[in-house]
Amino acid sequence: MIALIDYGISNLRSVQKAFAHLGVEVTLIDAPDQLAQADRLILPGVGAFRAGMDGLRSRGLIEPIRSAVAKGTPLIGICLGMQLLFESSDELGDTVGLGLLPGHVTRIKMQDASSRMQEIDHAPRTTQHVLKIPHMGWNQLDLVREHRLVTDIESGAYAYFVHSYAVYPEQRDIVIATTEYGGPFASIVGRGNICGLQFHPEKSQAVGLKLLENFLTL
Repeated sequence: MIALIDYGISNLRSVQKAFAHLGVEVTLIDAPDQLAQADRLILPGVGAFRAGMDGLRSRGLIEPIRSAVAKGTPLIGICLGMQLLFESSDELGDTVGLGLLPGHVTRIKMQDASSRMQEIDHAPRTTQHVLKIPHMGWNQLDLVREHRLVTDIESGAYAYFVHSYAVYPEQRDIVIATTEYGGPFASIVGRGNICGLQFHPEKSQAVGLKLLENFLTL
């Protein structure tokens, strides 16, 4: 069973449709006993970190997720779901996460709030553009290491993002790809049977579908 975790703060339908496009049926679950039966886990999510952890806690899903991962069940976190995999976040105050990967989630670091970005249609490069939060729209994935999750994905491929917080892991070995927005942040992460995508694969067309297909082979 491929389980799509419903914790009350999830973009369930769009993720479900993406897997259906691949010819794969996913099962919505929201109870610990259902989770224990899963062969693969998908943790989607939109919204705030604290609300996400509250949703998991209220359904008694936190420890079952940790136990399933410890037993080797593959897990992919999507958008907020990826952030919840980490140890903590400072969104709306410090909040403890699932702690499956080392690192802290924080507001996107605008290292150069007046970053120069070349416009489409050959506009002058001297034009100044203030990067906005949330980071919303298409941006590139810069692959930093090989991983089965990114099989047949080219560095520089585009994915669709909507987020105001990001992960800047100190342990670089968990980073599979970064994306540049005021500075590089982790956009694809993975370690063992755990992986995460900061963007929305279900909105990222062929690239997103290929990543979800690759997850099914982990």
